[in-house]
This record gives sequence, C-alpha cells and structure tokens, in this order.
Amino acid sequence: MTTSVQIGALSPLSRPGWVEAGRHLLAGLELATREVNSSGGIGGRPLELLVRDTAADPQRAVAAVDELAALGVPAIVGEYHSVVAQAVAARADALGLPFLCSSAVLSALTEEPSDWVARICPAQAHGWRLYADFLLGAGHRRIAVAVQPNVYWTSGIGILREHLTPHGATLVELDLNALSPTAVADELARHGATALLLLVGAPDTAGAIVEAVRKDPRLAEVLIGAPAGQPEFAEWAEPLGAGGSAVPFLRYLPERLGPLGARVDTALRRQLGTEPSFVAFEGYDTITVLAELLRSTGTDRTRIARAWPGVDVEGTRGRIRFSRTPDSSAWQWAWPPVQVADRDPAAPERFRILHTG
Repeated sequence: MTTSVQIGALSPLSRPGWVEAGRHLLAGLELATREVNSSGGIGGRPLELLVRDTAADPQRAVAAVDELAALGVPAIVGEYHSVVAQAVAARADALGLPFLCSSAVLSALTEEPSDWVARICPAQAHGWRLYADFLLGAGHRRIAVAVQPNVYWTSGIGILREHLTPHGATLVELDLNALSPTAVADELARHGATALLLLVGAPDTAGAIVEAVRKDPRLAEVLIGAPAGQPEFAEWAEPLGAGGSAVPFLRYLPERLGPLGARVDTALRRQLGTEPSFVAFEGYDTITVLAELLRSTGTDRTRIARAWPGVDVEGTRGRIRFSRTPDSSAWQWAWPPVQVADRDPAAPERFRILHTG
C-alpha cells in the first residue's frame, strides 16, 4: 500500500479568526493538492493535508506545530493572521521544520532571518507603502487610524507614518480599546481627518465604525480604508450593504490573470460558490511551490529548507522565486502583484482597481 506524503496545513476556521479568509485559504490548498495527486503525486505517493484550525490563537497554532512535527511532517503551510504566523514561524524555526507561509504579511515573521521559513505573500512594508502612495495620490494629508493595538497593526502604523510624513501628511492614532465607534467619529471631526483607516481584526468592530462614520453628516467626504484586505470578503460586505463599498484595501492579484490563474479561478469559483479572494490563490500557489520542492528534494526537512533559493515555479499570479529582501526575515517571493481596490458603490459585487504596484 502506498503511503501518503503528509503536510501540515494551518488556517483560521473558527472564531475569533477571520473564518471566511481561512475557508478561502483552505480551498486553494485543497484544490492544488487534488491537482498534484491527479498528476502522479509526489514520486507516485499522494499528497495529504493534515489540517489544523488555528482560530487566530498563537498558542493553539504553536501546539498544532508541535503535534505536526511529532507526526513527522516534512513541512507546514498556510495561515492568514500575522500574529499567529509569527508564532508559528518562531516555533518552526526552533524545531527545524520548513514553514511556507501563505497569507500573513508581517515583515518580521522571525526575529532574525530564518532558513526554515519562506513566504508567498508580500511583506507588509511592501504593500502598505504602496497603500500610502495611493493615499497621497488621492490628496490625503490628514489621516486617522482606528486601531486595536497588536504587533501587526503597530507595524502597519509605523510603515505608514514613515512613508507619509516626508510628504507633509500627519497620522493620528485612535485606540479602539478606549473609544466607541461614535467617539471615533467625533475624533475624526475634531482632527479634520480626510481619511480613516480601519486597523481591526474583527468584522463586527469594523462594521460598527463604518456605520457610525457613514451616518455622521460632518464626515460625508471622509474616505474609509482597510489596508489589510477585509473588504474583499462577503463577511465584511454583506452586513454593511452599500455602506461597506468604496473602502479601498490591498489585495495581491494582477489586473488580468494568465491562463493558469484563469483556470484556477474557474475551479475555485466552483469549489467556493463565490468569487475567490486573493487568499485562495495564495493557498493554491503555496502547494504548487511545495509540491515542486518535494519532488526535487524528497521529504528531508533540511534539504527542503536549503532549496528555497532555487525555487522557480509558475504560479497563478506570476513566476515564483524566493530571495532575501530587506523587508522580510523569511525567504520571500519578491513580489506578487499588488492592487489597491474597492467595491463599486453602484454594484458592490464588482471590484474597482484604484492603484497598482
């Protein structure tokens, strides 16, 4: 009997994790796994995902890494939440277990550059600088951020401030641990901000702020943005209706998909029953890369980690190669395509591309 090659797969599949993002990530991982197996697997052995729900909990994720390492998996993949991925990366590095991160952008996944960690999605500094360029190009110089402080959001604020300040822009922080949605609206009016960025992880919290700002006549011209990408998901859009449109966010897709991307897009639509997000494509690309590595190196963990710099694989959004960059402590695909997009107020199911890089 042929034994499978088992890979650990981490994704937030229950609250307080962003469940829809986790579902899209897993869909991409699973689709690519099925395609790998339909084309002969890994040296004739089927690839199998051992899926673990992180629920956006770093401790739960680290426990899953320990369990999967003890089971003998040659590598782990996945994760969406940056704070969780940082804990996973640190543990994987300590154990000598390759971790290919799919969708968590925090620039410093590990304190020092790691040979064990590689990443498909761009580093936060890369995407958020492009978002800052979008704000400047749209004429915004007084910008507020409504933030639930953690290492990811704090890092984002630092990137924005560093990029905006030399252009004469100011950034005001509004701590959501101390302010209600109505108080956020009052602070926006007091500071004369023309843009409010939502640095929050919970859909309910973001929705309450959007509602409070949209209803305030003093703030009719204020742009609401969510750089981390939440407005791409129905979990954001459906409760807010038209109020959730025209909220620019980052996503990691080209303006037009090539033949592979278009084929995968069709398959993901069937699987998800909705338009696939960029996170689903990240999941697919993750398995595509890892399968190629496993075919060439086998399942030895050290050989896999040594092979990151030799990766050269066609992904759904371009050619994937890893390198060392100043903005990332992992082996990094530099870079996936980046867009700033929003939902069209006239047709919220349609996305508008506002800026690319």
